[in-house]
Amino acid sequence: MPNKPIKKAVFPVAGLGTRFLPATKAIPKELLPIVDRPLIQYAVDEAREAGIEQMIFVTGRGKSAIVEHFDVAYELEATMGERDKDLSVLDPTRATPGDIITVRQQVPRGLGHAIWCARAIVGDEPFAIFLPDELMIGNRGGTGCMKQMVEAYETVGGNLISVLEVPEDEVSSYGVIDPGAASGALTEVRGLVEKPPRGEAPSNKIISGRYILQPEVMRTLETQGEGAGGEIQLTDAMARMIGTQPFHAVTFDGSRYDCGSKLGFVEATLALALEREDMGAEVRAMAQRLLG
Repeated sequence: MPNKPIKKAVFPVAGLGTRFLPATKAIPKELLPIVDRPLIQYAVDEAREAGIEQMIFVTGRGKSAIVEHFDVAYELEATMGERDKDLSVLDPTRATPGDIITVRQQVPRGLGHAIWCARAIVGDEPFAIFLPDELMIGNRGGTGCMKQMVEAYETVGGNLISVLEVPEDEVSSYGVIDPGAASGALTEVRGLVEKPPRGEAPSNKIISGRYILQPEVMRTLETQGEGAGGEIQLTDAMARMIGTQPFHAVTFDGSRYDCGSKLGFVEATLALALEREDMGAEVRAMAQRLLG
């Protein structure tokens, strides 16, 4: 029997973005641009490339601008049309009516709780999760992270997480997998360890912000107590499911930028600007001038 296709994605976007204050006082951090596209746009584009149709935003107070971004901006489009401006730049921001859905996470109780808030919309279907702070760019015009994962899912089914290999001295900052058998980019997951002390990590494969999970994770989250930081942790729920369903990691062929940190945000802006045909050469010259 073929695996149920992945048509829904959950985007936990209720965070306050305090690391970017005052920029995020009135603007959701997910709308901060990398060059000229907001972070949330990169994540939604990646979802669409993977065949996902329904975008579920788990929002909080003051986050309505995220939904506005994917709505029709009538005044803007009318004005641009009258001035014969190219409207195609807005194409990625258009959503099919009914395919953007929002639910509120009224209290900040962690990533696991945010995902659980989408349970009624996910229903009994497998679904993807995107953490928009983590900007995942396929190698040089290559396939996006979620498409790589969906291709693997079509073969093995079950639950999948995206992983990246990092130097041994960095593993204590991340969640890592306890790996089983490996075949190409696929690795069996035997366990998940959150921020292991250096020297005790079972691998150097860190969990990055993309997941494909079976709907049973919602039942697991329902009965789950608080974990690290007094929050309901998604990692704990996934760990409880290992052994009951297939669980694999996909090593992402591409780059990850942690845009939840200022340094990662600047790195992503520079890296993506350097790769653009319309500005790459000028940005390189600018950087060399500044460094000189």
